[in-house]
Amino acid sequence: MTEIKITTEFIKLDALLKFASITNSGGEAKSLIQDGQVLVNGEICTMRGKKIRSGDTVSVSGRGEVTVC
Repeated sequence: MTEIKITTEFIKLDALLKFASITNSGGEAKSLIQDGQVLVNGEICTMRGKKIRSGDTVSVSGRGEVTVC
């Protein structure tokens, strides 16, 4: 598990996937999210604009897991 530090109140899910290098592009992030392959705090999330805050964990099957701090 990787820790990603943000300096703002939140980061949107699709932006986090790009920022953490889990995906190479926004289109790839959008596709993974819409296909239900992204878990936020252990639950499937299909909202690419979901606000991810400090303490949240994001996981993509086969690609990795990050915790926001």
